[in-house]
Amino acid sequence: MIKIKKLHHSAYRCKDTYQTKKFYVNFLGLKLTKAFIIDATKTNRKTKVLHSFYSLNDGSAIAFFEDPSSPFKFIKQRDFDLHIAFEVNFKDLISFFEKGKKLGIETRGISDHGFIKSIYFRDPNGYIIELTTPSIKSPKQSERDLKKVLEEWDSTKPSKVY
Repeated sequence: MIKIKKLHHSAYRCKDTYQTKKFYVNFLGLKLTKAFIIDATKTNRKTKVLHSFYSLNDGSAIAFFEDPSSPFKFIKQRDFDLHIAFEVNFKDLISFFEKGKKLGIETRGISDHGFIKSIYFRDPNGYIIELTTPSIKSPKQSERDLKKVLEEWDSTKPSKVY
């Protein structure tokens, strides 16, 4: 059986690589580990895109494409629509919360979700970035409990609008 080992990277569009780098390197402390220009697609279509990668301590990365010649609607995402969550320890959670407020970065939290505590920022591209720390007291959900929650949701969810 083939098994997925881990997340290698997750990639998003960005408005400006320098502003994105400022947030992810200078504010969050990630390391820019790879950047390259893509001049042609795999189908030999000419393009001009910068692809950059910011590494996390576990070896995974968050990556961005800057593609100024191709339209993309950047919108301020809602937490429920899209957010990117990184794990930190509780001491660092507090430190980032204070740092974000001090620097005038949109900062929300601290939210206690029972199994994690989280704070939220908005990056220069409009994406919500969550920093989270696991709660010690939260037990894992059993397969039976997970199934029950999903069945309850499916039988009581609101009507779809899309």
